Amino acid sequence: MVNLVCYGGGTNSTALLVEKVKRGEPVDIILFADTGAEKPHTYAYVEMFSAWLVERGYPAIQTVKAVNMAGEVYTLTQDCIDRRALPSLAYGFKTCSLRWKLAPQEKFLNNFDLCKVEWKAGRMITKHVGFDWGESHRVKAYSEDTKYEVTYPLVDWRWDRKRCVEAILAAGLPLPGKSSCFFCPSMKPHEIKELERDYPELLQLALEIEANAELHSVVGLGRSFSWREFLKQGSFDFCGNSIEADCGCYDG
Repeated sequence: MVNLVCYGGGTNSTALLVEKVKRGEPVDIILFADTGAEKPHTYAYVEMFSAWLVERGYPAIQTVKAVNMAGEVYTLTQDCIDRRALPSLAYGFKTCSLRWKLAPQEKFLNNFDLCKVEWKAGRMITKHVGFDWGESHRVKAYSEDTKYEVTYPLVDWRWDRKRCVEAILAAGLPLPGKSSCFFCPSMKPHEIKELERDYPELLQLALEIEANAELHSVVGLGRSFSWREFLKQGSFDFCGNSIEADCGCYDG
């Protein structure tokens, strides 16, 4: 049996691996799909956590990236600039995950000897997905996939986000922070302000991507609002509260 963990760089998948290490459960492959648009703290955490895993006898986190027709690394950032468009989520689609996360991982696995041996023998790869107990509604009870047997360890353990945080801290590790692209259309108003505070150069690039996009069906990166216009106003969020207030809509 080959055990695969698709590592997202966030709290859930970190807690999943921390507990796997604690229990001594096998993990053969750990993949992190880099869109080329993650925030610096995520890249730093992946590097640190990979070293932590290796020190405990587990495989290093392998980073995979999308490539263009010429075989060159191609990022979500450059794709949006070239197409004069925003990420697909801004238009109500979810092809970002398919193209920039799932496809690079699939390409790697299709060419990975350990996987090829398993599939040739008619066996499936066990893929461990980090949905927590609060996301149990996302668990698929049945799949026709013949390549992967998908498991949801955090759901099986009934671990919610709070329990995931506790496990990471108990292992002596810092929390990874939220993993997302720096110009993700799902970012909340206060997250945009945090980007302005923590990574002003990335915010400027996000605003340039928004300004470069040819928009018809949406207003800007906020879908119904422009990030640039929001930052000009800057005194209220879209729940009707002061931007300094906690409106309870953060899903981080």
